[in-house]
Amino acid sequence: MLSERDYHLPMTDSKHELRGQVAVVTGGGRGIGAAIARKLADLGATTVVTGRTLQPLEEITGQIRQSGGDCRPIVCDLTSLAAVEHLASSVRQAFGRADILVNNAAVRGPASLLHELAPEHWDEVFNTNVRGVFFAIRAFAPLMIAAGKGHIINISSLAAKNAVPSRAVYAASKAALNGLTYSVAEELRSHNIRVSVVCPGSTDTSYGRHPGKDTSKMLHADDIAHVVAMLVTQAPEAFVSEVLIRPTRKP
Repeated sequence: MLSERDYHLPMTDSKHELRGQVAVVTGGGRGIGAAIARKLADLGATTVVTGRTLQPLEEITGQIRQSGGDCRPIVCDLTSLAAVEHLASSVRQAFGRADILVNNAAVRGPASLLHELAPEHWDEVFNTNVRGVFFAIRAFAPLMIAAGKGHIINISSLAAKNAVPSRAVYAASKAALNGLTYSVAEELRSHNIRVSVVCPGSTDTSYGRHPGKDTSKMLHADDIAHVVAMLVTQAPEAFVSEVLIRPTRKP
């Protein structure tokens, strides 16, 4: 029988577990991204939140700083390679490192049957959900390789695995993100960089709400943040490559 002394979780409540580390969270101004930024800052990481609009980034930065954490807002359009490279350069110049990259930013696109979807909406979804992740990994992986360690966490969706009528383009982009994650994980393992994908189900955010869902039964943004915290604080000899998160009760 395990005693209280013998039994412990791999993640603690210490506010200093990630002290000295730098975390970059895309789409960090609201919803899941903001929750992840708060959680990582609470664990001691200096957190950089990015997004296309400054105001929500400043709001979450203010909240984190008010709680004693360190957060920096940087506006960045992930669909622009030049903008993402500038983001990585700014992080390198300010901190000299990037230990954690959370690719959370995403767009859903309009609800539409695929054969009625405008091609520009297909491009909009894939440019953010897949190309933006490629740009971010391309820009930040060299910093992690130079350091000999790091975490890349891609926030996907259960839509990548379940049929979602009228959301085929979103589901396709998230399935592509999953495939990208699995391969990049193998590419970077020898550099001690752990690459994981998190696939949440229905989550109660302004992004995730839609008619017919009972929000009281949905996941909360903090549920996803808890999983991200687990991934970046697990023991060094192993990594969790994929996490599926479902609501206990169907919304």
